[in-house]
Amino acid sequence: MKKCLILVLTFIIFTILVFPCQATFSEPSVDPRFPKEIAQSALPKLLDFGRGKCIPCKAMAPILKELSEEYKDRVIIKIIEIDQEPGLTRANRIRLIPTQIFFDAKNQELSRHEGFMSKEDIKKVFAKMGVQ
Repeated sequence: MKKCLILVLTFIIFTILVFPCQATFSEPSVDPRFPKEIAQSALPKLLDFGRGKCIPCKAMAPILKELSEEYKDRVIIKIIEIDQEPGLTRANRIRLIPTQIFFDAKNQELSRHEGFMSKEDIKKVFAKMGVQ
């Protein structure tokens, strides 16, 4: 009986030492620079970081809405409220608002602009990105 117990304990210790890693079933990691709902999208992205009380941010909101409709299914345009998304704000190293960050389909940052950006200027960046 004693030999059997020693054998079982030896087997358990051996198993723990030889196979220390356990399989985990966690979610795939999500890029911290993007909201979860768009992180995996294969479309180019424009993230606009601002605050609802900011005058240039308020002026850009209708422009971004128009562009979002105009470029639907070609570019994801997302307004990020910095007060509501401090993690995204930190991950994207936002210093001033509004800040627009343009990403390609592989989530590589292509361009960054701080301050108000006109509709025409945004369209120029889209054109440089190859988005028509």
